[in-house]
Amino acid sequence: ALRARAAGSRRGVLEACRRGLDVLDDHRMTLGAPELRAHATAQGAELAALAQEVSLAQGSPRRLLVWSERWRATVLSAPPTRPPDDPALLSGLTAYREIAARAEAARMEGRPVPALEREQRRLEREVRSRTRHMGGAAAGAGYRFDVDRLLDRLGDGRLVELVVVDGRVHVLLCGQGRVRRFAGGSLAQAVAEAGHVQAALRRLAHPGAEARLPLVEAAGRRLQELLLGGAVPHLGSGPVVVVPPGALHQVPWALLPALRERVLSVSPSAGSWLRARETEPPPRGRPVLVRGPGLATGGAEVPELADRYGTATVLEDDEARVPRVLAELDGAGLAHLAAHGTFRADSPLFSALRMADGPLIVHDFERLARSPYRIILSSCETARLASVGADELLGVVTALLPLGTAGVVASSAPVNDEAVVPLMLALHKGLGAGLSLAEALRDARAALPGDAVHQATGWAFAAFGAA
Repeated sequence: ALRARAAGSRRGVLEACRRGLDVLDDHRMTLGAPELRAHATAQGAELAALAQEVSLAQGSPRRLLVWSERWRATVLSAPPTRPPDDPALLSGLTAYREIAARAEAARMEGRPVPALEREQRRLEREVRSRTRHMGGAAAGAGYRFDVDRLLDRLGDGRLVELVVVDGRVHVLLCGQGRVRRFAGGSLAQAVAEAGHVQAALRRLAHPGAEARLPLVEAAGRRLQELLLGGAVPHLGSGPVVVVPPGALHQVPWALLPALRERVLSVSPSAGSWLRARETEPPPRGRPVLVRGPGLATGGAEVPELADRYGTATVLEDDEARVPRVLAELDGAGLAHLAAHGTFRADSPLFSALRMADGPLIVHDFERLARSPYRIILSSCETARLASVGADELLGVVTALLPLGTAGVVASSAPVNDEAVVPLMLALHKGLGAGLSLAEALRDARAALPGDAVHQATGWAFAAFGAA
């Protein structure tokens, strides 16, 4: 590819990039562990960047979209290998959960935990080793992105894919049967601004920070200028799907003025949104409501939701144990999990939701035959993801999407437990009226009180996928 570029052959560059990424695709698909698939994409980062540069120079937004999708969110292109019958892995996960629960209890009681933490790390290594040795699908089994199918499925909506070339954001606006490009701003400035907003949202989760609200709204306007640029007047009046690069996954998109009152969803890639859009709900999917321990409100929305749904399976207190929760989640139509979330930046597949017997981690979700069609995670930071490889994201949300989940509602920032309750009740009211997750979340935000705590809570949550 470099030799073709030096010779001035754009066609030669793209052909070399295609062949190189095909080879890497075949290798990546032989790996069963999402973590390894994600890290393998780093080998193709330079090829993908070269192809993007050539596509941008050719002035073809459609081609730039295709090459941007070619090496983005590839972990989601095929479900991970599931090893439900591996006794050693199941034993390791159970032991890890027990040790993690004991360590958490010791911390809360002020007792020393070094020995427990050492054992927890050892068990993590054991689980990681077991999952990394699993084989994947056959070579050539990867997903191919179809622009025309995407444009057809969008209907009157718009999909905004943000592409970074040489440190600058380019806005690819898909809709009305075509792909258009608009110039954005500096990626470094956008990342810095998003970091400031995340810090402010953390502060607004607690009463007494009302003076920061105007600063957060001003930051939202700056982010809009950097990330949407001239595309804003062309967004239309229908739903909007935002596809950010890994570096911008923590942006609270509902804070941007042009998106604040819209039906808005977020997706790791256009291809993953399209697959979610085409995912059929289970024929007899049932609602499942789970209430974990230690919440400030005690998961106050769950009893009200149980009354609303009537036939829902409710797991709380000692029944909210990981094996029982997984059994009920498998094949559910709708799941609501009110549980403390913990994000592990150092090891995102050990990010967890706290259950009665310990953490429910991403590796547990991967054992589901089919994850819930819709899932709502009402606790803090469950939408946080780790950026690895070329442009891959690992975390709870991205673990669910390839397993049959078409839509997720989760938070990218710490939230106020008290303010979450009315938001969740309003969200489920919308779902009961037949709305999608994105539509119901938009209406739920609008129904919240206008104080800073409730507004920040609404901005922290996002709808992922297409259900």
